[in-house]
Amino acid sequence: MSEQISVPTMAQYMAENKKPEVLFWVGCAGSFDDRAKKITKAFVKLLHKAGVDFAVLGAEEGCTGDPAKRAGNEFLFQMQAMTNIEVMNAYEIEKVVTACPHCFNTIKNEYPELGGNYQVMHHTQFLKSLLNEGRLKVEGGKYKGKRITFHDPCYLGRANDEYEAPRDLLRKLEVELVEMKSCKSRGLCCGAGGAQMFKDAEKGDKEVNIHRTEEALETKPDVVAAGCPFCNTMMSDGVKNKEKEDSIEVLDVAEMIANAEDL
Repeated sequence: MSEQISVPTMAQYMAENKKPEVLFWVGCAGSFDDRAKKITKAFVKLLHKAGVDFAVLGAEEGCTGDPAKRAGNEFLFQMQAMTNIEVMNAYEIEKVVTACPHCFNTIKNEYPELGGNYQVMHHTQFLKSLLNEGRLKVEGGKYKGKRITFHDPCYLGRANDEYEAPRDLLRKLEVELVEMKSCKSRGLCCGAGGAQMFKDAEKGDKEVNIHRTEEALETKPDVVAAGCPFCNTMMSDGVKNKEKEDSIEVLDVAEMIANAEDL
């Protein structure tokens, strides 16, 4: 991608004595993982298109502590969380949006008891609110009529009871939405949650992501849609394992909206 996207930091806003509408929490995957960076860029394009006044923490953003907590290291989690909360409270942050359900769940549900109280939204919820307010238009485009199946991220769906925002956005693209046999409240993990992303698999007959990919392939999709960078990695690996990467794409909902009109 050749064009430059301007992404202001909270420090720049503070220097100008201004406050953005929302803090975009990029997350570790969205900052450092090459695949997830594309999701970050797509979401930023949509924020610009909708005229959203946003900023990021930049170098002041640290890991939320989700992997440490899920792996059982509560002490490290609290250290990481407190550092972030101090930074966010110093900037008087009120509203946070993130494309990672792990960051979303942790900041929304676990930061309050440590003194971090914010209105936290997953990027699909935020995009849907922009749609409802008429600030963002989503219609048809290159995915119109394509068969799409949506994989529910655990920390968006079962942990926070949000199933409809991503599906509503996909329907706006006029796709044919087909559900896997395990979906919504009966959804199946991609295999990366609970810090499993960062360790070797345990002994078993089959990797979780392969099992989940098989469920996705049963729907005969053109695209497997995701709403989480970890899920995206696991489902992409599964599609490659089945040698279907030439015919089936794995894309974040934000990428699909940005790609639909080639923003």
